[in-house]
Amino acid sequence: MNPDSHLAYISVGSNLGNKLENCRNGIADLTSAPGTRLIEQSPIYRTEPVDYLDQDWFVNYVVKIETVLDPHSLLNLLKSIEQAVGREPHAVRFGPRVLDLDIILYDDFVQDDDGLTIPHPRMHKRRFVLKPICDINPDTKHPVLQQTMRELLDNLAEEGQGIVEYK
Repeated sequence: MNPDSHLAYISVGSNLGNKLENCRNGIADLTSAPGTRLIEQSPIYRTEPVDYLDQDWFVNYVVKIETVLDPHSLLNLLKSIEQAVGREPHAVRFGPRVLDLDIILYDDFVQDDDGLTIPHPRMHKRRFVLKPICDINPDTKHPVLQQTMRELLDNLAEEGQGIVEYK
């Protein structure tokens, strides 16, 4: 690994159009950016919507990347990829989306300012994030809560967060 590189976990999701293709194209665009490469990808899941329930199930997974981009540059890249495929920036919160790319973890970095919160502020409450990260590395620690992804996943309530492997 390049000494100037960072490891980041990115959550990928879609519940509009060709969901799987939207996600794959988004990750292809991400990993074709200079200084960014795919390290590992979780299995792909169909997941029940959370918070805004009146919508179709999502396709979700997580990728682990190596990048030379700083957190804000990475966020800007993710937002530009989302917009390129037609995501509306002011759509319904937690509502349907063509593509959703979120920084979940970035090394052990902790930040909460300038429109960027790392680790992702709701990741520890989301099965569709924790399960795929556990598939990659269940011993990854949450830098604020100081629990592993497996511990966080094991402590989630079962209700309302259906997740099944994508077939």
